Amino acid sequence: MMAKYRREPMPVYLVNIIEYTLVLIGAFFVAMAFNVFLLPHEIASGGVAGISTITKSLFGWEPSLVQWLLNVPLFILGVVILGKNFGAKSLVGTVMLPFFVFLTRDWPAATPDPLLGAIFGGMCVGLGIGIVFKGKASTGGIDLAAQIFHKFIPLPLGVCVALFDGLIVLTATFVFSIEQGLYALIGLFITSRTIDFVQVGLNTSKNVLIITDKIDEVRQELLMDVDRGVTVLNGTGGYTDQERRIIMCVVGQNEFSKVTQIIRRVDSKAFVVAMNATEVLGEGFKT
Repeated sequence: MMAKYRREPMPVYLVNIIEYTLVLIGAFFVAMAFNVFLLPHEIASGGVAGISTITKSLFGWEPSLVQWLLNVPLFILGVVILGKNFGAKSLVGTVMLPFFVFLTRDWPAATPDPLLGAIFGGMCVGLGIGIVFKGKASTGGIDLAAQIFHKFIPLPLGVCVALFDGLIVLTATFVFSIEQGLYALIGLFITSRTIDFVQVGLNTSKNVLIITDKIDEVRQELLMDVDRGVTVLNGTGGYTDQERRIIMCVVGQNEFSKVTQIIRRVDSKAFVVAMNATEVLGEGFKT
């Protein structure tokens, strides 16, 4: 039987080139979305970009300059206070995002409809941030401010981020209108969902837990018919207090129906729990 081909690891320099490229592409997408979708309709959907939208309306300040003046000091402050090595890639994202905002500042609005601006602006910002995350970096900004706040205030980090973004959206509501604030919330929600999509993608699998009295038969069928590995876990019944063995098997979406058919055929009384699994790494999935 031939040994399976093992893919050689990518050289470090090539990995770095790819990651830096992803950071630049992602920062460009965020900047483009800001100038052609969000800023023309005064949609301040959180973050430093939202602050620069508000200051542009109130004082006429150049958004790229405001973003530089906020992002770079926040990055330095984060390194000093948090004591983390955020890395050169994050510094590149922090600096290049305002630069791309400056380069695309004269691009015309993509749509006259503020709702479409909020929807597609949120999508493009989420796409850009997700790509930056793929490059193992960030664009700094409000997320970094939330981390600093989280260090001194005993609140979950997610709550701190939500508080900062919520404060920006609330300010936009007072500066512009309630309608603009609602558009900002739409953009913010779509951005978060798009980031999740870029990070996880459509390649969701199923993590199947099987409790059966015919564990050996089910295990053999899954190994032979589905050609997927299984793991046998030890458990204890909460009501009977008896020890039970549980089969765990991760399969692709297209294989799930076949798995349930096998289980029903072998043991119609088996108890089955299926959960979505994302970012599955290993043989037969991502490597």
